[in-house]
Amino acid sequence: MEADDQAFQPNAPASTEARASLRTALAQSLPESYFAFLARTNGGEGFIGARYVQLWRAEELAEMNRAYKTSEFFPNLFFIGSDGGGEAFAFDLSRTDAPVYEVPFIGLPTDARAIASSFDSFLATEVGYQNLH
Repeated sequence: MEADDQAFQPNAPASTEARASLRTALAQSLPESYFAFLARTNGGEGFIGARYVQLWRAEELAEMNRAYKTSEFFPNLFFIGSDGGGEAFAFDLSRTDAPVYEVPFIGLPTDARAIASSFDSFLATEVGYQNLH
């Protein structure tokens, strides 16, 4: 499948209730820029440039993190989506600047690699979809 065949399709905005539920479900806070993103588009999926991106809906985040056992295997990370294959996108919640990491689903926390200094820079620089932030 070519990148042009399936351009990124953003979802409708996350409801106020979904965003509030996500905030209360987490022991640590996600970046405000991420909640602002959810208020505009509740995740989405497709190619952005050469990269395939699946950003999960607010309603899916807690369950997806439970399913991938992030608290057990990646205790400082919170997954927000994937590349549709073997890599997750995640925030490092142990840091106040909350960089975005690419993490192999099957791997160790030391395999995580920072790909953007913030969620906004992930959207603008790494992913390249200017209209999402």
